[in-house]
Amino acid sequence: MAYLSRLRLTNFRNLVHLDVGLSPGVTVYYGPNAQGKTTLLEAVYLLCIARSFRAENEREVVNFDAAKAGEQALVDGTIEKDGQRLRVIVGYQPTQRTSQDTNGLAYNVRKEIRVNRLRRTAGELIGEVNAVLFSAADIELIQGPPAARRRFLDIVLSQADSVYLKGLQRYQRVVQQRNQLLRLIRDGRAQGDELAYWDDELVREGAQITWRRYEAMRELTAACVRHHEDLSGPEEVLEVEYRPSVRLAGDVGEVEDNFREALAAAGHRERAMPVTAVGPHRDDFSLHIDGADMGVFASRGQARTLALALRLAEAEFLASVRGEGPVVLFDDALSEMDSFRRHRLLEKATRYEQVLITTTDLDQVNDFFGARANYLYVSNGEVWPSDKDGNVGDKPVSGQESDQHAGQETGKAIDESA
Repeated sequence: MAYLSRLRLTNFRNLVHLDVGLSPGVTVYYGPNAQGKTTLLEAVYLLCIARSFRAENEREVVNFDAAKAGEQALVDGTIEKDGQRLRVIVGYQPTQRTSQDTNGLAYNVRKEIRVNRLRRTAGELIGEVNAVLFSAADIELIQGPPAARRRFLDIVLSQADSVYLKGLQRYQRVVQQRNQLLRLIRDGRAQGDELAYWDDELVREGAQITWRRYEAMRELTAACVRHHEDLSGPEEVLEVEYRPSVRLAGDVGEVEDNFREALAAAGHRERAMPVTAVGPHRDDFSLHIDGADMGVFASRGQARTLALALRLAEAEFLASVRGEGPVVLFDDALSEMDSFRRHRLLEKATRYEQVLITTTDLDQVNDFFGARANYLYVSNGEVWPSDKDGNVGDKPVSGQESDQHAGQETGKAIDESA
């Protein structure tokens, strides 16, 4: 069992100072848009995945006024796991730039992660506590570009298996180095035979990733089909197909052979582009209902239901592989959904230890949970106690100390003297 028991935020977007307790079970954060609800879930996700699901550049998570003053942004969480307590702090220290970028930001950030005071890499943090995020943007998993579906697979497998994550990081470095060499060859500044070393590295790392994705897709597909039928009924027949850029075979050794053949066939095209044209960074998977490609023909309702089925499959896969359920996050993911699908989804998701939900419409959730959930109202970066009917308390819970944590000092991730 693993869950977050406390969240402290400093200069994290519009949440300048927040200190809230979290508990197992279901917690609903409700209120108008642009008040900090999504930012709360973003912080929880960051403590699990080591990066934001919203920011294109990590500078964006630092409160602008704080960054101008040179102040850190901190995401500080307490994790209860297998009877032990972990304190995870992710810090962002602004550093000056010589000029502004196109967004008008005159600073970069230096990121540092600490677990129980010890410095850790992002790769070492991922997997401590797993998270599955349901959001309105998940429709991109169905109708968006292949990169969205590759990212889905990589996040699932990186949380499930640290070996996969390390291999993926090595593979990405190989692709970067190989692309650089291809450009040098095109410009006449390197010889073609210099590719041999990087080809070997690409094949070895890439075949392992392809094979692991193939194995995972078999489990994810079975779960996705089952969840889709539960949400939509048996009338629609769903098929999910993994489409690697390298032909699959009976084992990873045969995949390596096929990889080499595909590289040889793509040689002329690669030198002309010049980028690596073959490998897991070109993979995709497709979803078909009654033979129709949902990436092309899905209605908005179908696409949303398929995305929900994928996320439910992700949670089930992680719980099976890791032996503990993920923290489940719903970021405004319940809108545009009829009550039957919404209730079926919540019934499935709330089997897990901790579920955090954001919504602007309290009726979307309290008709299902009633008094079985915790309700908190979010307004202007503060969190207020509430009941299921929307009656808000007199004082915000932000900054209150729970008894078990009283007296702990606020975390500081980055040693500025280092």
